[in-house]
Amino acid sequence: MEKAIKEVRLTEVRALEDENMIIEGYAVVFDSPATHYGYTEIVDRNAFNGCDMKDVCMKYNHEDNFLILARTRNQSLQLSIDDKGLKIRANLIDTTQNKDIYKMVKSGLLDKMSFAFTVDKEEYDYDTDTRRILHIDKLYDVSVVDVPFYESTEIYARKKEDYLKEKQAKDLELEKEKIKLMLSL
Repeated sequence: MEKAIKEVRLTEVRALEDENMIIEGYAVVFDSPATHYGYTEIVDRNAFNGCDMKDVCMKYNHEDNFLILARTRNQSLQLSIDDKGLKIRANLIDTTQNKDIYKMVKSGLLDKMSFAFTVDKEEYDYDTDTRRILHIDKLYDVSVVDVPFYESTEIYARKKEDYLKEKQAKDLELEKEKIKLMLSL
């Protein structure tokens, strides 16, 4: 069996205004084509089913010589999969480098993300030079980056109040669904 090759791709991140330094965004956007180096790549929405994401670090530009920004192992980095893609939420600890990264994300100077991974299942359409990643074996890191692979992503900073309004709206929608279910019984 051929050894898996670690790969890197780029997407989005955003900063939330709070006493904590919280950034969130999408390290992967499903079914969003990116064309580079003469081919197009698409990550399938089922690519993370069964993926090893036990210990994922958040880095800057995938650099091993830059201190880790957050990590799933200590719950400072949270990963979730939704209809859009692989969503990240990181609570950065109070360090000089994290403050710098947070300020650059908040200002929009850093506005994209990337992910480092190995693939164990893919399809390649030679007529269109399109690679579809069907299954990612292991996720190594998600990174805030200078130059993205996926240009279709976006990033923005938002105020804590906007985040709370969005959360309240989602909570209200969930309560409505619960009531509908109870009434249907």
